[in-house]
Amino acid sequence: MTVMKYSRIKTYINVLMTYFALASIGSVFAHHPIYGKFDPDESIQINGIVTKVDWRSPHIHVFVNVASGSDVVNWAVEMENPYILLANNWDDTSLQPGDAIAVSGIRARNGSRQLWGEDVRLADTGRAVYTVGDTEPQKPLAARPVPRWPDGTPALGAEPGSTGGVWSYPTSKALVEDGVDLAMDDYGQLANIADASKVAPMQDWALARYVHRQERFLQDDPMYLDCKPPGGPRQYQSDLGFQLIEDRKSARIFVLLGSGNRNYRIIYLDDRDQVGRVTGDDDNPLFYGRSVGAWEGDTLVVNTTGFNEGFWFTNGGLPHTNLLSMVEKFTRVSQDTMQYEVTINDPGAYTRPWTASWELSWVGGQELPYSLCQHNRQ
Repeated sequence: MTVMKYSRIKTYINVLMTYFALASIGSVFAHHPIYGKFDPDESIQINGIVTKVDWRSPHIHVFVNVASGSDVVNWAVEMENPYILLANNWDDTSLQPGDAIAVSGIRARNGSRQLWGEDVRLADTGRAVYTVGDTEPQKPLAARPVPRWPDGTPALGAEPGSTGGVWSYPTSKALVEDGVDLAMDDYGQLANIADASKVAPMQDWALARYVHRQERFLQDDPMYLDCKPPGGPRQYQSDLGFQLIEDRKSARIFVLLGSGNRNYRIIYLDDRDQVGRVTGDDDNPLFYGRSVGAWEGDTLVVNTTGFNEGFWFTNGGLPHTNLLSMVEKFTRVSQDTMQYEVTINDPGAYTRPWTASWELSWVGGQELPYSLCQHNRQ
């Protein structure tokens, strides 16, 4: 294991205690690790007049004129994804240019006039705006039966004959080997960096890379910096959800994502080889690899190979190489619950194959958010 001095670990833990406390206030819904951009040790308050509300994904920005001595300077207050705010009954008219507001939050690490808005209130009434809460649906007391196609195969999406719905609210939002119990936030940031070697059976170089990414508060995340797709299990680790669209006539399943950049992936069920095609990807390594699947009873088993190395395959920054292959198992145990299991086999980064699993909740009648990464990510 990579050896770190006690003082280095202690400093990291102190920062993370502040980090986790702030996350509990209302930042836990952000779909990229905001503490790579904003410093949890740099609390700040501003008062000023709204000049513009930029209501675009991945995060909205409220621009505020703030008096600074005899001058007026403009600040950018970054907040949640529009989809999440809409789900909490806010919209782009909830704040208007000319409104006087008071903002508490944390400042950008680069010292620019940007902050993450932890608390935003109208100055005259003190009313909080753009607040968010957990909107996870309550499951029925008695499990509802699995919806099925006429041939008895479980439906992986909406019940046959109906439309709409997403899988969301994963019970785990970062890869951790089954049976390992440690503290980690929704971005995959460890509460204690000394736990790094417990997360998965990493080779020495992979552990060092993982520790480095954690120490930098995940600010090197290529999905945030360069809009790289959330390949691998990461596509199932966001509350923005995903859909499984079954094209039974063509023996394939489309995986449509609410996070990332509205990407999609195809799982083929027609017994094809896992190779590229001259008229398609020409056997180049891909962000989502090449996936073939088959039903084993009520479980869809998917084998995926052919990944490139240009993305993070999980929240939290566990490394992978182009030797990565994975076997996924999708088991819909009721109308409202999907069990997901993935076995990781990457001899370039790990000492042995290992498995992680979690559950996802069905949100019927809901569509995926229109979230484009490049809108205003910086």
